[in-house]
Amino acid sequence: MFSRDKWDEILESLSANWFRTIMTSFGVLWGIFILVILLAAGKGLENGVKQGFGGMATNSMFMWSQGTSKSYKGMPKGRYYNFKTGDVPAIKDNVQGLRFVSPRNQLGGFGGSNNVVRGLKSGAFNVYGDYPEIIKQQPMNITSGRFLNHNDLEEKRKVAVIGESVKSTMYDYDEEVLGSYIKINGVNFQVIGTYSKKGGGGGSQEEAQKEIFVPFTSFSQAFNMGDVVGWMAITADDNHSITSLKEDVFSVIKRRHDIHPEDERAIGNFDLYQEFNKISGLFLALNGVAYFVGVLVLLSGIIGISNIMLIVVKERTNEIGVRRALGATPGSIRGQILMESIVLTIISGMAGIVFATLVLLGINSFLDTMDTSEMMFANPSVNIGVILIALLILVVSGLLAGLIPAQNAIKIKPVDALRTE
Repeated sequence: MFSRDKWDEILESLSANWFRTIMTSFGVLWGIFILVILLAAGKGLENGVKQGFGGMATNSMFMWSQGTSKSYKGMPKGRYYNFKTGDVPAIKDNVQGLRFVSPRNQLGGFGGSNNVVRGLKSGAFNVYGDYPEIIKQQPMNITSGRFLNHNDLEEKRKVAVIGESVKSTMYDYDEEVLGSYIKINGVNFQVIGTYSKKGGGGGSQEEAQKEIFVPFTSFSQAFNMGDVVGWMAITADDNHSITSLKEDVFSVIKRRHDIHPEDERAIGNFDLYQEFNKISGLFLALNGVAYFVGVLVLLSGIIGISNIMLIVVKERTNEIGVRRALGATPGSIRGQILMESIVLTIISGMAGIVFATLVLLGINSFLDTMDTSEMMFANPSVNIGVILIALLILVVSGLLAGLIPAQNAIKIKPVDALRTE
């Protein structure tokens, strides 16, 4: 392998017919190129979909109350009820493996009328009564000031954190936001922070920033909610999936609100973890298809190289006979043919990888000039593991492509080879 004469011979053999060598190697180049591009496209789509989740904790679910569908303990079906603040500690105490249980209340949204006023300006925004943990379940960047804390909750402070879109609507460009007051449904709240975040759940980035967060206790007191909880955001810890725990959560709620244990409609929920796993399964299938198509295209190129090597062996029959007559062993002849096949395959394959890399650089440079927050495609790329797999495929392919020609070469008898013109 480290013999200079052998490498000179390989280069001389490959350069003897440049056009044929280039056309032969194109099949392998195209196969690797297609494989890398398909995998990168799948990754770009996956990144875009994950971006659509807005950085939300995917091991979470949202839960709300609905009408009962079964009568129970003398109460009729069709009964409506509300979650209560006491449900939160009950869930935490009775269900192991939960990280966050955040009760939530909401005003506005869904095309409602203007509910926020500041001076002569007004706007319609989603207003949430929340616990501080919500920022870990629906991550956001605090652009100024701070987010809610437990002191705000305990002291029922009338403070608010507003989105950048709320700020641009309710304030002039050079106005100071922190410390100012906004009026929500007639109640004054002091602004203590601003945030920005990506859109999630199908919403745009602008809509995601048209939200206002206030302490849950202040919300309940200001808007006469009492101990009513509109809905909950529940997140499991790293050792559990929310899908495996949600039936335990439902059981706690059913016991506390006298709901039939088999009533499947009384509690509405959206299992983000389950939906995320479905999407992850889809991308796994897409990667499988990409490998399948890429390997098939690559195989066609390998077959082409094998055929050309058979022709090369046929053309060099006389040369092989002379070498055998001079004492060359079958192993050295086989090794020479295999080395030529591997070198041709690796060079053409690496050219395909370089070509694909340049194309991906161009695509990413183009995407950098665009706003990808609303797109379902972002940062198409492949990791180093894919490149190593491609190199392994190239080496194996080169061996397979040269195996049959090499075997044919060593079957040639020296006397017969010398007679060939």
